[in-house]
Amino acid sequence: MDREVFAELLSDEGQALLREVRGVEPAQELAVATRLRQRHEPALVSAALAQSRLRARAEAKFGPADAQALHFTPDGLEQATRTEVAGHRARRMRRLGVRSAVDLCCGIGADALALAREGIRVLAVDRSPLTCAVARANAAALGLAELVEVRCADVTEVDTGGWDALFADPARRTGRGRVFDPEGYSPPLSWAVRTARTAPLAALKVAPGIPHEAVPAEAEAEWVSCGGDVKEAVLWFGDGRTGTGGVRATLLPAGETLAGEGLPDPETGPVGRYLYEPDGAVVRAHLVAELAQRVAGRLIDPTIAYVTTDAVHPTPFATGYEITDALPFNVKKLRALLRERGVGVVTVKKRGSAVEPEELRRKLKLDSKAAPGSCTVFLTRIAGAPSMLLGHPLA
Repeated sequence: MDREVFAELLSDEGQALLREVRGVEPAQELAVATRLRQRHEPALVSAALAQSRLRARAEAKFGPADAQALHFTPDGLEQATRTEVAGHRARRMRRLGVRSAVDLCCGIGADALALAREGIRVLAVDRSPLTCAVARANAAALGLAELVEVRCADVTEVDTGGWDALFADPARRTGRGRVFDPEGYSPPLSWAVRTARTAPLAALKVAPGIPHEAVPAEAEAEWVSCGGDVKEAVLWFGDGRTGTGGVRATLLPAGETLAGEGLPDPETGPVGRYLYEPDGAVVRAHLVAELAQRVAGRLIDPTIAYVTTDAVHPTPFATGYEITDALPFNVKKLRALLRERGVGVVTVKKRGSAVEPEELRRKLKLDSKAAPGSCTVFLTRIAGAPSMLLGHPLA
């Protein structure tokens, strides 16, 4: 889709067409397109059907109401920040007194919209004319056009002075796939860091897999998960930090935060009655020691992020399980044990094991109809030895 076709999509005819194709199933598209092309330009029909598909996919990130009001490009949707995550960051900026912000590499505008919804005036910048047109249309669609100025420019040439805060989301994907080297971002992370250091407050969105050694010493690194899935990491600079450097893990939608205290690695010990599986953000932030301290726990192996305890310690930062068995890894013994207990439904989790969950399920040959019981099986190491733990989630 080019800018001309997108402009037609924003017209009364285009918007009516979007409403008409909403909910069209993939199997129906050819017939619907053939019918609609008798009344509309083929390029416009194709754009409307493509937009309908993108809106359906966008509901997982933006919710049904916003997804059906906004406009997307394939890359823009892929790289856009999830609504809950963008909202969390915008609220944090508002609480820190931000009233104006520049959003560099704004994409389709997800973060700019979240900032504007908090009453923050935003300059949103991107170098793609089509992407800028989409971002501008999205601000208008949500009634936020007065707060969001969209500028098509090279972000490295934009004067960011005079704004309360800076947010940057360098592109981490090319035509060949994801970019894992921070210097391979567009623009590179080193440029984003230099720019962030000039702002009173700055936040840089980076991949959650960023190496800790790539985090500048003066930045606070925040790993964010939503619904149990790690979504991103953010580097906070200047007034955005809660301390001098440091790390934290934030869990959405509740907003619970675990901050680093510089604790040494937890002690290891025998498997207790309970096992805690840390949230992915806790693991990525290297805060397993802080979690272990909170639940009075220990590790089952010095290299495995499973924390075990002898008593229940409710925590939002990990999922708890009651362990019934801790055994050396043996497929035949596991199969016999599960059949003896009438277990036909198994959830397999692994850390530190080369065995793939699907491979194990095939070998177990369980029958959920004949044996409706359920169980969670952990494939891991205990004190260095391949092991398996059996248990059930805590209520």
